[in-house]
Amino acid sequence: MTTRTRILTGITTTGTPHLGNYAGAIRPAILASRDSNADSFYFLADYHALIKCDDPLRIQRSRLEIAATWLAGGLDVDRVTFYRQSDIPEIPELTWLLTCVAAKGLLNRAHAYKASVDKNVEAGEDPDAGITMGLYSYPVLMAADILMFNAHKVPVGRDQIQHVEMARDIGQRFNHLFGQGKEFFTMPEALIEESVATLPGLDGRKMSKSYDNTIPLFSSAKDMKDAISRIVTDSRAPGEAKDPDNSHLFTLFQAFATPAQSAEFRSELLQGLGWGEAKNRLFQLLDNELGESRERYHQLIERPADLEDILQLGAKKARAVATPFLNELREAVGLRSFVSQVQVAASTKKKAAKAARFVSFREDDGSFRFRLLAADGEQLLLSRHFADGKTAGQVTKQLQAGQPLDVRSDELSFSVWVDDECVADSPTFADGAARDAAIDALRVALTPAQD
Repeated sequence: MTTRTRILTGITTTGTPHLGNYAGAIRPAILASRDSNADSFYFLADYHALIKCDDPLRIQRSRLEIAATWLAGGLDVDRVTFYRQSDIPEIPELTWLLTCVAAKGLLNRAHAYKASVDKNVEAGEDPDAGITMGLYSYPVLMAADILMFNAHKVPVGRDQIQHVEMARDIGQRFNHLFGQGKEFFTMPEALIEESVATLPGLDGRKMSKSYDNTIPLFSSAKDMKDAISRIVTDSRAPGEAKDPDNSHLFTLFQAFATPAQSAEFRSELLQGLGWGEAKNRLFQLLDNELGESRERYHQLIERPADLEDILQLGAKKARAVATPFLNELREAVGLRSFVSQVQVAASTKKKAAKAARFVSFREDDGSFRFRLLAADGEQLLLSRHFADGKTAGQVTKQLQAGQPLDVRSDELSFSVWVDDECVADSPTFADGAARDAAIDALRVALTPAQD
């Protein structure tokens, strides 16, 4: 069975998406999410937004607009995991666990921090003037985003490659200190999309809110048309040949047109198409491409409760992965239940008689199975079917050997795996808290007694 590649993308919620965001990040990511071999995680990076913005209304509005943009653009929430960073409490807790192993020297080399220090020094200020711990620790929070879901690939711009490399460094350090032979974290790789378009803005520079040169994505058709009319062009009159290769307008057209449409538009520019008509052609192309999505966007914006429901379902999917994994990490660093410590410390031969026990039995079809019963007789596990008793016995020995357990949670149950094969299942529990308590009890039950 082929393992699906897990891809994770975060979108910082500090502004309203524009045409450049759509062509450069949103559209390619939505297309990639439809790959049957991809297991895609998309999140609204609203904790990251707090580092860059201290306007609560702007952050709240941006979260709404960016969520609506992704859904209007065609993101299928049944195929992907789409969530808000701030809805996953395991993220800040993992951030702290990673902060405790992250080297200060590593964070000192972060590009964003160094750039802020250099700017202060040039201005004759204290090197750390105005620099918050949020900015300084940003790479650790990003590492937690990536490592929590063990992403294989992280699509980023070239300016973000360093953060993925730092996530690898921090993850490797944690594995080394606490893994005891187990690799808790997958080592992520930066995925650089060389073919992704970087669109020019109205003045020819990169389209960016900081340059005030953007074309709105899902505002009204009139606003889009007004913005397009302000695209800077040369002074060649209608009838004079235009140079498509040095035209920002043609670059924008090409990013949304088919090869045939681009070839026809190029030909018309070379033959003297007027800039006014050329801008109208660009508007028509974009309006046809984005009209339906624009309508869906405004429907979503007007129904924020629906967006909230979608994001809460996404958070539930994300936490089904994050909660049991964080429990493993807490166990690894020593944040363990006192109950398990007492039971391990007080284990004696006398108490062993009352400890959890395996019960083997044979089914009517001839297959062999076993149950793991807790000290009070409660069933913790029921095994799958085995062809012979010897195999079933070998599995029980492996479970009792004291190696880290591979426990995988589902909605209201969990399963135990050995050598990447499911060997036993839990009962179904009333809620996630009961399931997690049973996982803790299972770990205690399979902890070898200490002499």
